[in-house]
Amino acid sequence: MTRRAMTAVCAVGVAVLLVIAGLLAGVAWENHRAEARSHEPRPVDVGFAQDMSVHHDQAILMAQTLARDVAPEVRGLADRIVATQTAEAATMRGWLDWFGEPLTSSEPMSWMHPSEHDDHGPTPQVDDNTPPMPGFASSDDLARLASAHGVDAEVWFLQLMIRHHEGGVEMATAAQNSDEASGATRRLALAMITEQGDEIGQMTLMLKARDAEPLPPA
Repeated sequence: MTRRAMTAVCAVGVAVLLVIAGLLAGVAWENHRAEARSHEPRPVDVGFAQDMSVHHDQAILMAQTLARDVAPEVRGLADRIVATQTAEAATMRGWLDWFGEPLTSSEPMSWMHPSEHDDHGPTPQVDDNTPPMPGFASSDDLARLASAHGVDAEVWFLQLMIRHHEGGVEMATAAQNSDEASGATRRLALAMITEQGDEIGQMTLMLKARDAEPLPPA
């Protein structure tokens, strides 16, 4: 084989290698992009974090509004709720901030009932006493809690918080069961279901000890 022929063969070989390398690089880049997309938050992740953070905010407010002259067991429960839900809300808002998402939703609960929002458009404005989320207390409920003392405060707080927790469990269960939720969202939702379910049991026993019953669902 002449030198010219050998040069031509080498050139063809190099060209083939470059094409193969380019194809492999393209495949690797597409795999990288697909992996990156898999880590992007989905509507369920964003909506759950936005709405559950707001839901947690009200639980914290209720616990902090509770009068100081209540039984130690009720005060201890309220303090634990503040600590736990403050940490969880911070985690969810950290996710939202990391992904550049708004901290609150313009259409609360649309992630939980997407078909309703697709059919009927944005969530309509409601009056101040209409709970926008499951278990949410109204402004009148909170005002009554702020003015209550002693056993009356204990009973009303426990009743409101049981209903609030039941709503939180409903939201967390929807996220945990969603095929669209990320693993991180599902794990946090499952932790909330367990934690708030246990607290509902504790609060129900506390109510019974005070000859009271939980409120009906909101």
